[in-house]
Amino acid sequence: MRICSLLPSITEVLFELGLGDGVVAVTHECDWPAAARAKPAVTRSRIRTYEQSSAAIDQQVRQHDGSLYELDRDTLARLRPDLILTQSLCPVCAVDESLVRDTAKALPGQPAVFSYHPTCLADVRRMIHQIGELTGRSAAATQLDSRFDRAVAHVRSVHDGAAPQQTIVLEWTDPPFACGHWTPELVELAGGRELLGRCGEPSRRVEWDDVRAADPEVLLIAPCGFDLPRTLQEIPWLHSQPGWSDLKSVRGGRVYAVDGSAYFNRPGPRLVDTLFILAEALHPERHRGAAPADSFQQLAGPRRIKG
Repeated sequence: MRICSLLPSITEVLFELGLGDGVVAVTHECDWPAAARAKPAVTRSRIRTYEQSSAAIDQQVRQHDGSLYELDRDTLARLRPDLILTQSLCPVCAVDESLVRDTAKALPGQPAVFSYHPTCLADVRRMIHQIGELTGRSAAATQLDSRFDRAVAHVRSVHDGAAPQQTIVLEWTDPPFACGHWTPELVELAGGRELLGRCGEPSRRVEWDDVRAADPEVLLIAPCGFDLPRTLQEIPWLHSQPGWSDLKSVRGGRVYAVDGSAYFNRPGPRLVDTLFILAEALHPERHRGAAPADSFQQLAGPRRIKG
């Protein structure tokens, strides 16, 4: 089976299921595992992102007409995939599903297209099983899924009895966006209570005054599509916001910049790592060292956690 993956999280699932050799095409954002970077990329963004400010990116997204991504039809025709896996969850995150289906109809052999729409943890886990069934890797999918159950059981046993931490995860800074989809669930599993995010719903724009009014004990900055170094570039904007220094999270030294691109924003296997990042940020005295290396950085206060 020759597979084209049009979403980084799906690429990660395929490699975890032992299907890396069968992956013939990926997106320009598929960077994990390292072997995925060697695969031909068949997408590119129509807007500039990494070098732009978050405000400028937001403006480009809102003003852009049509799909944010281009699909390389010639390369796809040359690679002749049997199966194309994509998503219909977020037009900002990947190639538009209708474009994918129209393209597939014109490709040699007319490859099958399957699209996924995970909005919560149960959907993500269901997607893993569906991909396993589709590719003949059901047993591997079950093993991959069980990793999450073990992680949840471990995290809960460690912080059992601890008070839930009042938390906000921002998925964008300028303008601020509260988290959504699976992130509020992960916050709860890690021993917190998300104050602005809504489980199973898209991330949504909020005002900075909403963040001030909620006054979280823990604040995580995890912009969609930004790695940790790029997230750190957003800190001056945060420092300039009214009442920043008065927030409980700032005064308590519990503000964290996070690699949102690798962990929080991808509905795939590494949501297990996201759970551990949250656990260490919310209950550092109980979960010290749980998070992957270089996944987050503490921004304020006397206690410095090496991520």
